[in-house]
Amino acid sequence: MLRRTKEKNKMENVLFCWIFFTLGWTLTDGSEMEQDFMWHLRKIPRVVSERTFRLTSPTFKADTKMVLDRVCGIECQKELPAPSLSDLEDSLSYETVFENGTRTLTRVKVQDVLLEPTQNITTKGALVRRRRQVYGTDSRFSILDKRFLTNFPFNTAVKLSTGCSGILISPSHVLTAAHCVHDGNDYIKGSKKLRVGLLKMRNKGGGKKRRGSKRSRREANGGDKREGTKVNLERDKAGRRRRKESGRGQRVAEGKPSFQWTRVKNTHIPKGWARGGRGEAALDYDYALLELKRPHKKKYMELGISPTIKKLPGGMIHFSGFDRDRADQLVYRFCSVSDESNDLLYQYCDAESGSTGSGVYLRLKEPDKKNWKRKIIAVYSGHQWVDVHGVQKDYNVAVRITPLKYAQICLWIHGDNANCTYG
Repeated sequence: MLRRTKEKNKMENVLFCWIFFTLGWTLTDGSEMEQDFMWHLRKIPRVVSERTFRLTSPTFKADTKMVLDRVCGIECQKELPAPSLSDLEDSLSYETVFENGTRTLTRVKVQDVLLEPTQNITTKGALVRRRRQVYGTDSRFSILDKRFLTNFPFNTAVKLSTGCSGILISPSHVLTAAHCVHDGNDYIKGSKKLRVGLLKMRNKGGGKKRRGSKRSRREANGGDKREGTKVNLERDKAGRRRRKESGRGQRVAEGKPSFQWTRVKNTHIPKGWARGGRGEAALDYDYALLELKRPHKKKYMELGISPTIKKLPGGMIHFSGFDRDRADQLVYRFCSVSDESNDLLYQYCDAESGSTGSGVYLRLKEPDKKNWKRKIIAVYSGHQWVDVHGVQKDYNVAVRITPLKYAQICLWIHGDNANCTYG
């Protein structure tokens, strides 16, 4: 049975490697790829902090809510008037909650923005489907090989102590979904002492490296291959370590992924989401930025501005997160986008609870360069109920990084907009 499981995992790894390394090179022949499937730098609007107010401390009593009661989706949005400049400034103003539980509100001004009528960039008709999280055959891949797990792009995925996922976008910042820390009215339980788990590989034997003889180090690293036993280390009179066997399995001696947990220093949430009881939370603003108390040294993924479906290679998007049905395993998936609006993407990616907050990314060619680069273009919001011609349907939804959202997140990262001119 154990041998069969290992062979199955090996086959899955081979299949994953083939898909992962070949998918990015699809459609590389022909001029269309050279012209269209690349990142285009553009000048973005400016989001400028105007004034900051101190608010009362939140109660942190809301329950975690992965599915909203009612949201305005693509079909609903096209019936709404285009937002005015004052509407945008109100939605892009933001709350900041700090580690000590205090909270502020920052009002912003939006500059150099061209207001356009609300558009529905639908490519397909609205599909009616039953509420489910895995569509047909489960197409997710558990990333078990440490060669992938601890290297880019998979090392950018993080786990939140509230049960969601997120993605590293700077040495000190994590992008996630707003509903992972706030339900639209109040901050959820556990978000006051929010922590972020960064992937690392546990030393074999589950402990730190120790000095001593080569034999002792082999034993500390699970060198005893006998099944059904656990090797514990004790010191003898000479100060050397000797083995003590107990009846637990040797599984703990194998190298497995674990998390290095880091406290969150502060959290930024747009007012478009954090309504505080004044209107419904807008799904368009289901994103939040977490600043870590201590910077990490991992490679992170940069932000990008979401292109239209026609600019996606193969129409595909990718993201990785920690689905709850696969305990502490990083799960990767890719899928096609079925529909889009100015702010939302509907897609068919198989995903379970726990993957919400993951960064959705693309791999496109950089202008005037031969290399390709991955950038985050959306935040996975999960399975949400949306209005489709007055009827509530459920979809997999991702919130797109628009030029205005890019400018806002850039402001949160840098503290000013001096580095946020192009995106």
